[in-house]
Amino acid sequence: MDRRKCILKSLAAGAGLCTGSLFLTGFSEKSNQPQQVPDEEVEQLKQQKEFIQNWLQDLLDTMDKELDLPTKVKLIEGCGRGCFNRFKFKQDIAAKGTESLENLIEAYKQNFEIWQEDDIVHIRYGETSAQCYCPAANYRKPKPNDVHCECTRTTHQTIFETALGRPFKVDILESLRRGGKTCHFAVHLT
Repeated sequence: MDRRKCILKSLAAGAGLCTGSLFLTGFSEKSNQPQQVPDEEVEQLKQQKEFIQNWLQDLLDTMDKELDLPTKVKLIEGCGRGCFNRFKFKQDIAAKGTESLENLIEAYKQNFEIWQEDDIVHIRYGETSAQCYCPAANYRKPKPNDVHCECTRTTHQTIFETALGRPFKVDILESLRRGGKTCHFAVHLT
């Protein structure tokens, strides 16, 4: 990945590092000597990040003012399915759990707390979470019934439906953005 893309990706995610051995200060792929990123390039990327954050906030504020809840949820569900399609580790969970609830639960354990109680599977992001894991949400203030949580709900629904080949209902039991201490989802098996 080239340095500019890495920095842009890092800034957009709100992180100071990128996968691999590249940091915000940059490391040459040919040597281990740090390279300084020009200040103007860093400033331009910061401005782009701020623009994207503001644009997203404007979009979500407009959705809140102009759209009914079912329409907002449908739009955000599309983002949740896109997140599943974009991230290999989510696709890997589904692939490892193909046609077997037990295998799916085992695959989930690599990244989440998960357990089954009767006909409900619980997925939780630990007993408490320090922050929301979605970079698109971290720059906006949380609020009660935050529609953004429908994105993650849909991602888990998509993992289950892809792995097991049938529809599932998933509920949000708790989320950081809605005032909870963690994110906790319930997948209904029947």
